[in-house]
Amino acid sequence: MPTRIHQMPHEMLHEMPHQMPYGAQITDGGVSFRLWAPGCKQVGLCLADGRTNEHELVLPMTPRAGGWFESIVAEAGAGMRYGFDVNGVRVPDPASRFNPDDVHGLSEVIDPSAFAWRDAKWHGRPWEEAVIYELHVGTFSPEGTFKGVSQRLDYLAELGVTVIELMPVADFPGSRNWGYDGVLLYAPDSRYGRPEDLKELVQAAHERGIMVLLDVVYNHFGPEGNYLHLYAKEFFTERHHTPWGAAINFDGPASQEVRNFFIHNALYWLQEYHFDGLRLDAVHAIIDHSSPHILIEIAERVRAEVDAERHVHLILENDANNARYLKNGWYDAQWNDDIHHALHVLSTQENDGYYTDYADNPVRHLGRCLTEGFAYQGEISAYRDDTARGEASIHLPPQAFISFLQSHDQAGNRAFGERISHIGEDALIRAVAAIYLLAPSIPMLFMGEEFAAKSPFLFFCDFGGDLREAVTQGRRREFSRFAHFGQGMAETAIPDPNAVQTFLISKIDWDSLNDEAHLVWLEYYRSLMKLRREIIVPRLRGMKGNSAHFEVFASECLRVCWQLGDNSTLRLLANFSDASVAAPESAGQIVFASPGAIPISPRATKSTLAKSTLPKSTLPKSILPKSILAPRSVVWMLESVADKSKSSFTW
Repeated sequence: MPTRIHQMPHEMLHEMPHQMPYGAQITDGGVSFRLWAPGCKQVGLCLADGRTNEHELVLPMTPRAGGWFESIVAEAGAGMRYGFDVNGVRVPDPASRFNPDDVHGLSEVIDPSAFAWRDAKWHGRPWEEAVIYELHVGTFSPEGTFKGVSQRLDYLAELGVTVIELMPVADFPGSRNWGYDGVLLYAPDSRYGRPEDLKELVQAAHERGIMVLLDVVYNHFGPEGNYLHLYAKEFFTERHHTPWGAAINFDGPASQEVRNFFIHNALYWLQEYHFDGLRLDAVHAIIDHSSPHILIEIAERVRAEVDAERHVHLILENDANNARYLKNGWYDAQWNDDIHHALHVLSTQENDGYYTDYADNPVRHLGRCLTEGFAYQGEISAYRDDTARGEASIHLPPQAFISFLQSHDQAGNRAFGERISHIGEDALIRAVAAIYLLAPSIPMLFMGEEFAAKSPFLFFCDFGGDLREAVTQGRRREFSRFAHFGQGMAETAIPDPNAVQTFLISKIDWDSLNDEAHLVWLEYYRSLMKLRREIIVPRLRGMKGNSAHFEVFASECLRVCWQLGDNSTLRLLANFSDASVAAPESAGQIVFASPGAIPISPRATKSTLAKSTLPKSTLPKSILPKSILAPRSVVWMLESVADKSKSSFTW
């Protein structure tokens, strides 16, 4: 009987690369090359010197059952370049571990056992400890590389980040891209560095107590550099369509090989690169009518085959607000676009595009997100042409939802890449940041948010030929539903996605931290994250769904109550209006209050509390009748189990 992977000693586990049934695998007898090419009668193996890329040799591959072709080359080894000749066209390996010369070039044989891992004692962190920092490798540092990210890990650890989430790194065409146009899903893009550089980044993060999640794209391949249609048309199906064209074939004839390709990809990143989890992009665009759904099969294989002692976290982006995958231990959490949209409307008063669904009562939408998960749980969405959106989510714990004020999408999908700090009111941004960073749901920052970075985050790419112009024009047509483009603003003013400058101005301006105004923002975020780590996180484990309720009062004010995992009670009061309002009575020790905004009560004077932003012994233990909640203010209170036993307060 074979030994299950979770029964093996950790020292052995960390030496084992992922075993794939295709691509180039180093064996005792040389290198095994395998390609699934059901559309071909014959396939050639192209070999070249890894140093010069010259002396290319083409060897016939042996056909096998099921559309497979195979060759074992005794003289081959790590560093050799290779590809496949299909119908007279030389193509890279779709399972290439590395393509040093971009997506059209030859692949390189990589020895995955050559890297010396030092993280055998690292098991990850429990999900409730997650504070996520989403970043794009190419724009996070001046270098734009994996090494550039590694050099700033100490900064992230000091900030209070426990998870970095890398936007997709799979090989994409050209020298710059968000990553969602990847075509070689097993190969880290060479612009960011070599495979060992990415492994070193993961290892260095683990040494600082930081988990690393990877964003993966399983709903489409990019429009340039995808050669699968030449020899494996079965990868796609015309039975289903997505925004990118014919869907990936997860449920038709020959779909098992396609499913295996993506299942192995998930296992590969988790096992061979030691990633602590994956974020699956736009799963609402993955169409599968078979059983089990591919998302379920991926999750079940990961749970079964990755060491059970590791904390491995799987998260989803799902615009359809489907809650069905957040059960049975399949997926840990889902991006909650609803809470972003509600927070954005409150911060900016924008109400066009998809924000129309939240503009009527953003405070109520926010309250529902904080207590039930989704704001839309089957209700009609006006923006989506009056169709129903979402599933019931109140039964899920808050940690099943990822809350954020910014993300790559919500900045980069704006015409000019504006961050929230460029368009929102400072006092409101401070208030909503204090809400999402201290609420029981899992918070996520977007790179640079913590110091109100000056640089925009624009949409950029580097396509060639006719595709280049098509993308540029398509980008400029994209914003027709946003009102301000009907007010005389020329569409041609929108930055060209293919221009180098568009990419360069999206790089984080770290020199901003020499400016006092940006340092103030940084200290504010750091203090909130410290509060979360010390006061909120220790009480989250064991928290359940149906454990919170909310109330909108005075039109633009919100109060929320949660029962935490240790049975203590967390309460929030928030005033988003520009006027002071009478605060409802509440109970608990005040653990945070917006600067100058703590309610006035007989137990504390305005002068004593005006500058309080962190817990102090002078803060009142409760909010009494006739207290005043200042404009643009947030107050957080915690009532311990012991205090609850002495109190008659029930809300």
